[in-house]
Amino acid sequence: MFGIHSSSFQRAFFGLCAAILLLPSTNWSQYPGYQQAADYTMTIDLDTTLHQYHGEMTVVLKNNSPDALNRAYFHLFFNAFQPGSMMDIRSRTIVDPDSRVGDRIGELPEDEWGWIHVENLQVNGKPVQFDHDGTLLDVTLNAPIGSGKKATFKMEWDAQVPRQIRRSGWMNKEGIEYSMTQWYPKLCEYDHDGWHTEPYIGREFHGIWSDYDVTINLPAGYLVGGTGTLNGQEDASISSGAWHFTAENIDFAWAADPDYIHTTEQLDDVTLNFYHQANPDFDAAWEGLPGYTAKAMAFLNDLVGPYPYPQYTVIQGGDGGMEYPMATLVTGNRSERSLIGVTVHEMAHSWFQAVLATNESLYEFMDEGMTSYVTSLCMSHLFTEAMAGKNPHRSSYSSYISQALSGQEEPLITHADHYQTNRAYGVAAYSKGEVLLAQLGAVMGDAARDEGLKTYFKEWAFKHPGPTEFKRVMEKTCGMDLDWYFQYFMQTTHQIDASIESIEAGNDTLTITLARPGVMPMPVDLLVTYTDGSEDAFHIPLVMMRGHRPLEENEFLLDDWAWTHPTYTIEWPTSKSIQRVDIDPLRKTADVHRANNSVVFDTQKSQQFLRN
Repeated sequence: MFGIHSSSFQRAFFGLCAAILLLPSTNWSQYPGYQQAADYTMTIDLDTTLHQYHGEMTVVLKNNSPDALNRAYFHLFFNAFQPGSMMDIRSRTIVDPDSRVGDRIGELPEDEWGWIHVENLQVNGKPVQFDHDGTLLDVTLNAPIGSGKKATFKMEWDAQVPRQIRRSGWMNKEGIEYSMTQWYPKLCEYDHDGWHTEPYIGREFHGIWSDYDVTINLPAGYLVGGTGTLNGQEDASISSGAWHFTAENIDFAWAADPDYIHTTEQLDDVTLNFYHQANPDFDAAWEGLPGYTAKAMAFLNDLVGPYPYPQYTVIQGGDGGMEYPMATLVTGNRSERSLIGVTVHEMAHSWFQAVLATNESLYEFMDEGMTSYVTSLCMSHLFTEAMAGKNPHRSSYSSYISQALSGQEEPLITHADHYQTNRAYGVAAYSKGEVLLAQLGAVMGDAARDEGLKTYFKEWAFKHPGPTEFKRVMEKTCGMDLDWYFQYFMQTTHQIDASIESIEAGNDTLTITLARPGVMPMPVDLLVTYTDGSEDAFHIPLVMMRGHRPLEENEFLLDDWAWTHPTYTIEWPTSKSIQRVDIDPLRKTADVHRANNSVVFDTQKSQQFLRN
């Protein structure tokens, strides 16, 4: 989501990583991209009667790209909240609109619209030409910003905060006054793919990691929570209405309400903050949330890598749950389990959306899917007794398989804004993205996958990795070729379907023929259970894997299955009577037709099975 530059924060973070895992000998010049850098200093004066604010800011952009920049662009996200905007039209024409938006934007009265209007802009002390184009500001520079050079942008703008619709706004459905996310003119990212100037229609974000010095002026009596560290005492800010935050390597989001209750929890060097309104129906859930959040962060630190920021803040606000570096806004009128679940998910984004920060618009599954994967594991950890014996990823497998069989699935590499349905986006980004990571356990083994995830985070933190970087880490971890797996599962909608076609038990030989009705090949785990209770377990790799996952104790390795061969026959010496045969008995693969994965024998009848 961002870019990076040298700072004490970065040095401290990688020092912490080095204490856990040896740093890789990465040649920075070989990295396919580079990290732009921006420093924001801004002052905001908010009129809570008109729900408008005036902003002044200085942004210093360090062009770390090899290219000279002749233009610059800023996101103006609030401009999406006007009748006729791309977000409005898209919401009213897509076949399954998000119920939080629907046709609400088109029905807004003008004093509830959202807008940002830049009054003046100077670059390096001289006025420049700029044009408002929907949710973008297009800036024509007087002179190029050379490679390795800096440019200073000074801007004044006015803005109207929209009535709460889709993450941002004033007065959400629970009575929170201000949810200020994606709220200011923000420099667009320029990387190895060029400028990222996608219009905002309500989905994902990508931008520059930046340092912030932000002063927010409100009427006295408001309490503000958000990203960054508050400079000064909270009581003094409440009395004066002046809130001064600083932060490194983030995007800046905040929320304000006069009725917030602020509590804290400590986990090592990280302060956890919680802001919510008193509500007798939900206070108990909020009272229990800090303890669960601390346990969740400790779990995620062990699972993925060390959380690098000094604080994390959970704020009641917004319209559901939305992640930002060092903070999340969640609706708060929930049961305890729901409140913990949404908090864990949004906090888990910190490792993927905030630190790894893949371009979510292009590869949304690498944020939402990976976040969903670790969330499922974390919730299973927090609620061990309730989750005992259950696959923590079962709901994502079920969701993905249902969508695959519906004929409405779209490939994972579809741009987040361009799915034909909201459901296709949701299932791909969240469910199939989670399955992609969970299912790697069937390919490379659970332990290698888990080690690979840690290595991926350690090697690619603050570097905007993409699918190739993730694939290469996993290949190095397991020593196998994984091109086929990522190509099939990311770029196509081909399905996994392995079947038992025939079984014949002779006097001394068991013959099993397997088939692959599905187009996507996968290694196969096969379990034969005999009537005496004994078992034989087999693993069948693919030729193109160039290896196999570690075998379990007493598991037999069979010859590779070539993807060109529609069937595969096993001949196994045994005279035992068969009780059942199962493909993928642990259900690690997203096989879309489970009915053809198992055969159960009537022990009183023939030990022969032929599929019609």
